[in-house]
Amino acid sequence: MLGLVGSVALAGGGLAAGALPVRDTLAPALGLGELRQYQSLGLVGAYFGLALLAAAWWRLGRAVRGAEPPSPRGLLVVLAAWALPLVAMPPLFSRDVYSYLAQGAMVTAGLDVYQAGPSALGGPLLAEVPAIWQHTPTPYGPAFLSLAAGVSGFTTTDVPLGVFGMRAVALAGVVLLIVCLPRLARTCGVDPAAALWLGALNPLVLLHLVSGAHNDAVMLGLLIAGLTAAAAGRFTLAAVAITLACLVKAPAALGLVVVVWLWQRSLRPALSRPVATLRALALTVGLAVATTALITAVTGTGYGWVRSLATPISAHNWSLSSTVGRITRNLLESAGSDLAASAIPAWRWIGLVAAAVATLLAWHHRSRLGLVYALGLSLTALALLGPALRPWYLLWGLVPIAAAAPPDGRVRRWTALACLALTVTVFPNGFTPSADELAAALTGALLAVPVVFLSTGDIALRGTEPAAW
Repeated sequence: MLGLVGSVALAGGGLAAGALPVRDTLAPALGLGELRQYQSLGLVGAYFGLALLAAAWWRLGRAVRGAEPPSPRGLLVVLAAWALPLVAMPPLFSRDVYSYLAQGAMVTAGLDVYQAGPSALGGPLLAEVPAIWQHTPTPYGPAFLSLAAGVSGFTTTDVPLGVFGMRAVALAGVVLLIVCLPRLARTCGVDPAAALWLGALNPLVLLHLVSGAHNDAVMLGLLIAGLTAAAAGRFTLAAVAITLACLVKAPAALGLVVVVWLWQRSLRPALSRPVATLRALALTVGLAVATTALITAVTGTGYGWVRSLATPISAHNWSLSSTVGRITRNLLESAGSDLAASAIPAWRWIGLVAAAVATLLAWHHRSRLGLVYALGLSLTALALLGPALRPWYLLWGLVPIAAAAPPDGRVRRWTALACLALTVTVFPNGFTPSADELAAALTGALLAVPVVFLSTGDIALRGTEPAAW
């Protein structure tokens, strides 16, 4: 109930402080556009609700680790209750969903999304896309663009209907994830309830996959489905599903390593290890290539997405490598060095190399960690050390970690804490906040503190073990 109240308050605050359409197209007859003038009040409500939701999730973790843990089915009921208020409201914490609609409309109009940004489309959708992305080609694969084109073609210029269409696509990915995650966790020897708590009910999923409708939901749903199929020995299905995930966002391609490894292991009784490995590799690559060719031919977008993986990254991106690069650039500029302009690109390459090293180390210890756990650590390293970082990128590695990491391990502990920390790094409207907006957000969070301490819904949990790591 604490989480439900928080979700309702967060969704209500989003009506004034969320990532609303620029034009008053949400519901002019209801005058919802006039709520913009109450943005500060909306921020108070949104962060009041966010604090309650985070506290409820943390308490639920204690219950999962307690003497009488809830069943996976009970957790899914809680997830549905917490998600429902966010489903019915405008997007929060990002305006990417408007970019998805514009890119889908470009595909429908026959424009090359890998050569030009939404500015080539024009029309009412362009006003909804943040200026920084209006001239930027898309880095997304043809599988996602086909979904975006379908939604955009159905909704035409109706922005609110398009937003809810893209949210339906994201929710389909979330549903696929929560169906497969408990099965994958059982295969990895992890309690399904603990996996669902960390991998599906955490605030990042609710804020960014459900409310924000990010395409990472589709990528993760297909990735977890593919890993589940591979664990069950259905390797053809696994290779196809993970390739489709890669054709949404490229980092999912690391999941094919799990398919190759498990496939060669299944071939080992009849074949030597080198022959089994080569055959598994050939079969996996063949299926991936065939799936890619088929989807690309059906979509008609071409293979420009490979080139667009180098899509320009915002100079103000707050990834670790970009931040260190900016500090280095400023120091070099103050010293009058000509190398200042190369500082940020150099540090981004250093970050990618560091991510590659971390990935190799994780796979080197795969026999001790397990394949799914190693994959989760690899994707986490890529998200944290890559050239761009957004809060929802942490979910790339978090969901496999939830399915495979030891229940009492430190990785779960730090991952859970990182989830809480990242919930406050992006503002509900998707823009950089002003000082007044920060003050309103802090006020809302502080108002939630006495409610959390006075709530009595979890009295029975006193004396249980600490949070479900």
